[in-house]
Amino acid sequence: MPEFAAATVRLRTPEDAVALPVRAPVELGVWAEEAARQLLVRADDSDPKLLTALAAELREAAADSRERGPVTALSYVPEPRLGELARIELSALVADDTHPSLSVGLLRRHLAAPTADSYRPPEAELRTLPAGPAVRVRHAYVRDVGRDGLGTVLETCAYGIRADETWALVLLTSWQALAHTDALCDLTDELARTVRVTA
Repeated sequence: MPEFAAATVRLRTPEDAVALPVRAPVELGVWAEEAARQLLVRADDSDPKLLTALAAELREAAADSRERGPVTALSYVPEPRLGELARIELSALVADDTHPSLSVGLLRRHLAAPTADSYRPPEAELRTLPAGPAVRVRHAYVRDVGRDGLGTVLETCAYGIRADETWALVLLTSWQALAHTDALCDLTDELARTVRVTA
């Protein structure tokens, strides 16, 4: 059994984020409507059409994150009328027969590898965090390319954090609102510093 199984991982939840039920056995439609209602109460908004749209978006976000099975996932919604601004996911990587030992170098190669969808080359830099040595990677991808050759740019800021040689964490923030890139990278930096691992 890997050390990860016996550890507790914590990440501070931003004030404007909703924890997505990626592991809890809940009915997503019911959960999403209640989560949307709470967001609108905080924003002092009672528009029923907005409630329906926001609930649908949160349900889709939870279903999407569930497919990847992260330790935790958050939908960042600072302005409910604009919907989800970014998705934040914290996942675990566990050593296996192919990679029996995890290193920051391995995390860098994994996170900073260009793909066919890469919009520009990834930018990687080493960092030191309270949870352990890490690599920070910024990347941008082109998704949903149409017949006209145009697509949507998805930006990400990720931290690969080596907890020990048998497992690591990946904190990933992704968004499409390019005007908010600097602020969302700053948010990811701030969240990375709050990651804690306890036995």
